[in-house]
Amino acid sequence: MKKMVKRTLLAASVAAAVGAMGNAWATNGYELIGIGSYQMGMAGAVVAAPGSAMTANTNPAGLADIAPQADFSLEAFSPDRHVNFKATGGQKQKSDVSMYGIPALGWVAPVAPGSNIYFGGGAYGTSGLGVDYPQTMYSPVTNPMAPPSSSNPPLYFRGYSSLSVMELAPAVAMKLNDRLSVGFALNIGYLQASFLQQIVSGGGNTSPGTVLQGVNMTRSSSAFGLGATLGVLYKVNRMWTVGAAYTSEQRFELKYNLAPGDITVNAMPYPGGRYTLVMKTPQMFAVGATAHINPSLSVSGQIKYIGWKHVMNSLSVTGPKNYNGFTPKWKDQTAYALAVNYKVNPALQVRAGINYAKSPIRSNEVGYNLILPAVVETHYTAGVSYQINKHWGIGGALMYAPKKTYTAPMTTSQTNPNKGQKIDLSESAVSFNLKYVF
Repeated sequence: MKKMVKRTLLAASVAAAVGAMGNAWATNGYELIGIGSYQMGMAGAVVAAPGSAMTANTNPAGLADIAPQADFSLEAFSPDRHVNFKATGGQKQKSDVSMYGIPALGWVAPVAPGSNIYFGGGAYGTSGLGVDYPQTMYSPVTNPMAPPSSSNPPLYFRGYSSLSVMELAPAVAMKLNDRLSVGFALNIGYLQASFLQQIVSGGGNTSPGTVLQGVNMTRSSSAFGLGATLGVLYKVNRMWTVGAAYTSEQRFELKYNLAPGDITVNAMPYPGGRYTLVMKTPQMFAVGATAHINPSLSVSGQIKYIGWKHVMNSLSVTGPKNYNGFTPKWKDQTAYALAVNYKVNPALQVRAGINYAKSPIRSNEVGYNLILPAVVETHYTAGVSYQINKHWGIGGALMYAPKKTYTAPMTTSQTNPNKGQKIDLSESAVSFNLKYVF
């Protein structure tokens, strides 16, 4: 019985918690492809095309390139994801949580009329993940090798998470000359996380069963983290603009007061007490270029490196008895984005884009990431903005990421949780923006 479930699914619990940081929304891994309606409509290809006050988070140098303004966006994000245990005789289950609201506020203005120094920043909901799987049959028997006459109850899977990150990014930008701008943003993140994942022998809707393997961290914990973004924007000539930005890691130290058995390994409960989980967001580096084809049409492209391996390869929980079995094993990721923006007239602009990045999760890691199916790879976006008068403007954007499915290989190893499970995810979102030009 213990061999059947040894380490199975346990690592995915922490992976899901980390997954809320940046995004389990319209995402590259768990990083948002863009913040606010404009960036969504551009599929995230904005490091060389700032376009809105949300640029403090993506390229703070862009604050020196847009009119003094404030932007408020609200995104309704809808993911559709499943776990599938049919390979082990179990069931396929859909998460009951299907809608999230993501607010974003950005602002920028010069320090004085005519100044070449700009202050700005943003307050963003950069993450908001929650999955809620009903108790789902993992296997019809605990031990498939047991004789038919023996007691051999089914195995069940339990999975739940509730996670969110808010970020405040005060920023400053300086226009060094007519072509070159540089910027800096201080990233102040606030992470909240609670989650549950267990493999249970027996039980059902009327009996609790016996927890064989799992983590219960439903006692919510929160922490602050600090990081920074550095950016540069350079106008090569009237046709070409190039940009680059670097974002550092953020570190969050989460404290959990756990009861005896909240961590269980091979049916053996860990002692209760204070446990600490350290989670980090990845460092990122983005470069891009915008071609101004004519006064109405521009095309923007971007490449972004996301350093998942350093922060999501393995994690540990320290406490009265340390646990070092969390191994999401994510790979580094390269995201490519391409977008077109067209000015229909002085008031109306339309845009569309595509964003692609191979999932940081591979098939061999499916068993470690069952409650974080961060496997979508292609995002299609469209957006519009309209300037009502000299002060007020409105906008919106749509995003669709078609379903992507990853299947774990069947293994006989007693230390590998892959048993042919499947995870899938598709995403859609709509965003609205209100702008005020000072």
